[in-house]
Amino acid sequence: MTPETKPRCTWARSDPLLASYHDAEWGVPERDSRALWEKLMLDGFQAGLSWLTILRKRDAFRASFQGFVPEKVARFTAADVDRLMLDAGIVRSRAKIEATIGNARAYLAMQAAGEDFSAFVWGMAGGKPIVNRTGTVPAKTPLSEEMSAALKKRGFKFVGPVIVYAWMQATGIVDDHAPDCFCHHAAPQQR
Repeated sequence: MTPETKPRCTWARSDPLLASYHDAEWGVPERDSRALWEKLMLDGFQAGLSWLTILRKRDAFRASFQGFVPEKVARFTAADVDRLMLDAGIVRSRAKIEATIGNARAYLAMQAAGEDFSAFVWGMAGGKPIVNRTGTVPAKTPLSEEMSAALKKRGFKFVGPVIVYAWMQATGIVDDHAPDCFCHHAAPQQR
């Protein structure tokens, strides 16, 4: 079976970039705190847009946000916000840019309080991927609502339950691959 003929989730069939992302990243359990934070920030930028738009701009986002290193992003100033608002390579939403800076500070506050970001989110999920056996993919779940509220309580923004659920899918906290997808319940090394 070639990469072009592999059965995939419907959303990943329309573009080669989406297919590549689906096959290599989407739904693969991510345990690194910084990588989890980066992916949550990108999902926040996606709000109201397509994921393909964000994927096409991901390298520019990484460059503009200094590799999504929270310690660097937390030091951004109003001048940095103005600079980013002129950056055509990213989504130029002042609210989302300012939220990302604030979210870096919230991430670091959690760290300073002894709360590891990865342990926090995976702990809420029971420590292992939640396998969706129904084949029906919801927009949000009680867990994404609970996680959204917990993140907001810690000062995060652009982390509503729908964004959080999309992020949970992307980072493998939830396995939502369609029943006919070759990744359905497959271990990442089997892809």
